[in-house]
Amino acid sequence: MPKYKLVCFDVDGTLVDNVKFSWQVFHDYFQTDKVKREDARNKFMNGDISYLEWANHDLNMWKDKNARKDDFIKALDPLRLMNGAVEVIRELKKNNISLAIISGSLNVVLEKFFPDYNEIFDDIFLSKIHFDEIGNIAKIEATEYDMDKKAEALRKLAEKKNIGLKECVFIGDYLNDIKILKEAGLGIAFNCKEDRVKEAADIVIEKKDLREVLKYILKE
Repeated sequence: MPKYKLVCFDVDGTLVDNVKFSWQVFHDYFQTDKVKREDARNKFMNGDISYLEWANHDLNMWKDKNARKDDFIKALDPLRLMNGAVEVIRELKKNNISLAIISGSLNVVLEKFFPDYNEIFDDIFLSKIHFDEIGNIAKIEATEYDMDKKAEALRKLAEKKNIGLKECVFIGDYLNDIKILKEAGLGIAFNCKEDRVKEAADIVIEKKDLREVLKYILKE
């Protein structure tokens, strides 16, 4: 029986390929104001605004562009499902391992590549854009569980499922994953270009095939 009970995934660069930040993909597609974006980012980095304020600022920039759901889906055309992602999810579910998303990405990205994602993943922490019946942005719901707070989401899930952190796996690729990689019982840096992230992980997988994680997760 596998020793791990919960596997949590990042989205951009982990479950989905050809992307570093989905937010940047949308900003480029909608041609939002780079100066305003950078100003908000700097305010967050300097501690002048919270992560939620930063996220909502950027989300509202898309709303101001009258972005519709079809536009978001079209913007994702260059992206691809990560090699092996479907097989990994299938194999983990077959072994009765709970699956979760803890990501700074957006629900429209998951919906593009996993239309039934609410059935696939038991728990989901990421920002959400809600659309009305004709595809206009109706509501914006930014996650608070990004950056260092990803680790807090993992702790909440472990407590909810009554399991130890040592029974949890996190798979990610970027700097905002460092803390959660250290917190998880098994931290896997996948498709990662950042040395600091690799140093924080227990396992580093260079090959861009998500199936490589299975031999570590399903190890008894």
